[in-house]
Amino acid sequence: MASVETTERARRSTPLNVSGRASDETKLSPKTTEFWAMAGIIAAILVASAVSDSLGDVRAWTLVAAVGIGYMISRGLAKSGTKHAGGEDPLNQNNR
Repeated sequence: MASVETTERARRSTPLNVSGRASDETKLSPKTTEFWAMAGIIAAILVASAVSDSLGDVRAWTLVAAVGIGYMISRGLAKSGTKHAGGEDPLNQNNR
């Protein structure tokens, strides 16, 4: 009887999307504001490097690398405690 209660409690605590499948807590990266902010910052750094005499190529690419590394670390921390339910993975789609 205890396993039935545990299973029922786990089912109720799992977030479900419209299709009734369990969903991930985190989104795919292109769907997040942080991704687009990173892309905008990288674009701004590269444009500033192209038009400025004081911002050299090496410094600009170092800043781009630092922004990219910071983004990867933040995404890793955001996804570290979640399980992937397989709902948004294009390689893991069920035939419908």
